[in-house]
Amino acid sequence: MTEYRPKPAVIINFKAYREVERGGALNLAKICESVSLETGIAIYVCPPTVDLGLVSGSVSVPVLSQNVDPYASGSATGWVTPSMVKGCGAAGTLINHSEHKIPMSRIGECVELSKCSELMTVVCADNAHAAKQSAGFRPDFVAVEPPELIGGDTSVTVANPAIIEDTVEAVREVSGSVSVLCGAGVKTGEDVRAAMELGASGVLLASGVVKSKDPKAVLLDLVKYL
Repeated sequence: MTEYRPKPAVIINFKAYREVERGGALNLAKICESVSLETGIAIYVCPPTVDLGLVSGSVSVPVLSQNVDPYASGSATGWVTPSMVKGCGAAGTLINHSEHKIPMSRIGECVELSKCSELMTVVCADNAHAAKQSAGFRPDFVAVEPPELIGGDTSVTVANPAIIEDTVEAVREVSGSVSVLCGAGVKTGEDVRAAMELGASGVLLASGVVKSKDPKAVLLDLVKYL
């Protein structure tokens, strides 16, 4: 059987930076869209939840929620359900980002509910062991991000390349259909190329693009080797 190989993915998490407030999320999403159309590289955007519907209805690139909660439709005041995210027009969601962690059992519930809503799932993990556990829920992607490197100036591909190789190996032991992304400190095309050479299918990053004075130039550099 041929192993499933998705296109290389660059996922930009907008987080809650000031740069994406007051219309900034839509502006950045449109820049990501222009680079994706220009290069043919799959670029996914993760705007804040409050902008999810606006961004989803305004750009052609896949839009992901930064989070979903393990609740179905019904009595879930204040929670973000997968069906709500789907209803906003989003294509998928992050789950268990290091800044919004949930217990492993809840990860499984979020993945299952997201699948029922036909959402792509990207489960974040701190290390190879957690990535392997998460792969057991059969998300589309597992993104390994050492938390100590997130938002820093040194890419995981330099500081800890072994964690990427170990995660790819661990996830493949569970399922050949779950692809691995990596993140934390990724900022350049060289970082992305290194990640791919280590076995990742793409990258998840935030500040390197969102806080840049020229996001388009950064994005073009990021994808130049893909």
